[in-house]
Amino acid sequence: MTELRFDGRVAVISGAARGLGRDYALLLASRGAKVVVNDNGSAILGEGEDEGPAQQVVNEIRAAGGKAIASTDSVATPEGAAAIIDAAVANFGRIDILIHNAGNVRYGALDEISIEDFHSVLDVHLMGAFYLVRASFSHMKAQNYGRVVLTSSIGGFYGNRQCVNYAVSKSGMIGLSNVIALEGEEHGVRSNLILPGAVTRMADGLDTSQYPPLGPELVSPMVGWLAHENCELSGEALIAIGGRMAKIDILETEGVFQSDWTIEQVAARKDEIGDPATLKAFGLNGYLVHLGSSFEMAKEAREKLG
Repeated sequence: MTELRFDGRVAVISGAARGLGRDYALLLASRGAKVVVNDNGSAILGEGEDEGPAQQVVNEIRAAGGKAIASTDSVATPEGAAAIIDAAVANFGRIDILIHNAGNVRYGALDEISIEDFHSVLDVHLMGAFYLVRASFSHMKAQNYGRVVLTSSIGGFYGNRQCVNYAVSKSGMIGLSNVIALEGEEHGVRSNLILPGAVTRMADGLDTSQYPPLGPELVSPMVGWLAHENCELSGEALIAIGGRMAKIDILETEGVFQSDWTIEQVAARKDEIGDPATLKAFGLNGYLVHLGSSFEMAKEAREKLG
């Protein structure tokens, strides 16, 4: 099997000093990528800064013969994100791969979480993703090449208790990645989501004693594939957890059509409306397929009525 390498490619990886991000950085660097190791070294709640962790990963990469620089700018501001991308271009001449992995956690129930804690998580996860993409997208378009991997979560698809800020951030990644995939399609820019499962600092305080092995090394190969030039996927969401690799999708039922409805009719036909036997995925062009399918159903009904 031919080794998939990243020679000549430049990767920016946020949150790359520890856990998953560190493993991504070491893997891509070992395969020839030049890496910008971005991490401000903050605590898991997002507080404080420390230049040491990012530099330590850079030192590991260099000691193994690779090329890397450290970046401690924050993804949570447009200026910080722009500085991260600028560092890649200034030091390595381009930006080919963007992996947004930076994250923080602040727990709280819906009716108890503070506005500050809500925004703190959104600023790093979701807004950080947007700021980084916005800063790098023009470079990728100009060179007709780019790979974007954004970190979503099963919490973004299914939700979870006590972390509405995290769930909202991770579900927002779905729309962001799809837009990147659509707008980047003609420019050779592909975007996908990784839904990772690993025991890192994010799991501090949780009882993981009954978990199977959940090391970052069981996630990074999927991220490496999504970041590689040979990866043909775009607008998809992939899962990697404890050795299991899977794909997650958004499905829509065929539905039913009436020219007018009452509340009672909706209630009476609810099983037909939600018939799981008719579920299907509309894919990257789902927006247009959704409209087209809906309009076609209405057209066919009109034609039957003459």
